[in-house]
Amino acid sequence: MLIIAFDSATDVATVAVVRDGEPLGERTSRAVRLLADVDELLAEAGVDPADAEGIVVGTGPGSYTGLRIGLVTARVLSLTLDAPVAGVSTLDALAAGAPSALPVIDARRGEVFTFRDGEPAVERPDALELSSGATLVGDGAVRYRDLLEPAGATIPPDDDVRHIPWARHHAALAGDFGAAEDARPLYLRVPDAERAVSA
Repeated sequence: MLIIAFDSATDVATVAVVRDGEPLGERTSRAVRLLADVDELLAEAGVDPADAEGIVVGTGPGSYTGLRIGLVTARVLSLTLDAPVAGVSTLDALAAGAPSALPVIDARRGEVFTFRDGEPAVERPDALELSSGATLVGDGAVRYRDLLEPAGATIPPDDDVRHIPWARHHAALAGDFGAAEDARPLYLRVPDAERAVSA
C-alpha cells in the first residue's frame, strides 16, 4: 500500500511517502510547504501521485493553524487523488519514535500537551508527574528543559531526531481509512482566536 503521511501540528512539519511500511522518502520543513513537499517526495521516489492508496494526517494536539493546514491538505489530496484518509495523534506518533519516553509538545501559554493516565492532556510543565530518570521527547521537552531536568527528567539533545513526530510513524499507526472529514483535530483547549472573541 502506498501512503502519503504528514503532520503539521508542531513547529516542524514532517512528510513521508511510505510503501508497504518502508519509507520511500521523508523530510521536515514548515506547514506552509506541505503540498510542495509531498509533490517533491513523490517525484524523487519516482511515484505517480495517482498510485497513492491512502493519506495519513496528524491530528494533534498542537498549533491550531498548523492542524488546520494539515487537515485541509489531507482533504485536498483525498479529493484530488481519490484516496481515503486516516488521522493519527501527533502524541502517538511522537511516542512511537521514542518508545518508553513521554511525548511533550509545546502548547504555548506556558503549557504542554502530553499524556496523563494514558490520555492526551494539557498541563503546566511544572505540574508533570515524573518518575526519576523519565525520558521526555518533543519540542515541549526542549523548550522547558531548564524546568524539567531539575525535576528528574532526562531529555535528549535539542537536535535529537526523537523530538520530531516523524510521518513514517503516522503511516505505521494508521488504522481505518475513510472520508477525509472523519479525521478530526484534537485541540484539547479553546484556540486563541476563540478566546479573544469571547473575552
